[in-house]
Amino acid sequence: MSATARVSSSSLPPRTELVRAYMAGDESYEGIFITAVKTTGIFCRPACPARKPKPENVEFYSTAQEALFAGFRPCKRCKPMEPEGASPEWLSPLISGIEADPTRRWRNQDLRELGLDPVRVARWFTKHHNMTFHAYSRSRRLAAALSHIQQGDQVTTAAFDAGYESVSAFNDAFRKFAGSAPRASQNAPVAHVDRISTPLGAMVAASIGGELVLFEFADRRMLPTQFERLSRRFGCLCAPGGNSRVLQQLRRELDKYFAGKLRDFSVPLRVKGTPFQESVWNALLRIPCGVTRSYADIAREIGRPTAVRAVARANGDNHICILIPCHRVIGSNGTLTGYGGGLWRKQRLLEVEGAPAAAAGSAIIQTSLAIG
Repeated sequence: MSATARVSSSSLPPRTELVRAYMAGDESYEGIFITAVKTTGIFCRPACPARKPKPENVEFYSTAQEALFAGFRPCKRCKPMEPEGASPEWLSPLISGIEADPTRRWRNQDLRELGLDPVRVARWFTKHHNMTFHAYSRSRRLAAALSHIQQGDQVTTAAFDAGYESVSAFNDAFRKFAGSAPRASQNAPVAHVDRISTPLGAMVAASIGGELVLFEFADRRMLPTQFERLSRRFGCLCAPGGNSRVLQQLRRELDKYFAGKLRDFSVPLRVKGTPFQESVWNALLRIPCGVTRSYADIAREIGRPTAVRAVARANGDNHICILIPCHRVIGSNGTLTGYGGGLWRKQRLLEVEGAPAAAAGSAIIQTSLAIG
């Protein structure tokens, strides 16, 4: 289970906003607060589907641990002690089967033999991966087939190994997946995409080769646009799953980061942007953990002191959040400014890092970042 960020209830939004978000079942507040019901003694996630109590019977906490220490017990329906987006225990046999053989062609009867309800499985994958289980499984098979083709296998061999009964059926499925025929995509890199649970909610990560190319909050509205940009920038195909080494490393380092045991990430990164954007992102990487800068500070550092607004736009276009720390950029007066993941997440990240409210410091840090 991922470590929980070290924050306090004092960092919560105003109570009126908490009540509004809870009563509306607003999933964007996942990881921002926990709701505890005084009449039942139970605490829940913001979007718990259970019947809502009267607002006067509700208390709010920053973390599940705080609610536990206050004497409340976790809801059995929304399971607030489990990381959001993590695979539930009942799904473990299927997840293990997928990882053991990504090319396997699953049928509903296979799920039933594992003691799983196909409808329940489809519902979970639709919620957490924006596709049904069968679409997810098909994407995994096609990505695996492309990998074999890129390694020199014949299309016919890859098609049958992927469970297709004919090459034409494989070609049709591949065109829907990649937008081109298998041979035309032979040299295209594959971006392995997976969800990662954090104390601030589910996030989506993508890696190409041994480098991280995308890391965003799963509920961010810009996420579909980020995937389109990713495909254009790298000429890649996005495929779910894959459990790449870089994503495994990212999970380990995030756990340490949120536990307060890691200050600098060593996950290899690769970004592509305009020369101006890349200069801004490199400047962000030079902001030490626990320190903040203003947009004007960044503009001066890159030699463009009048380009404060352009710096703010480039900051917002960062597609590897937390590791390229755009959250460390605040207003010149020390106040929080816009953040794609939400201002409350930005505040949480600064609290985890122990950053002061105002910009300070000038130390330089280095990280493994590949440009272009």
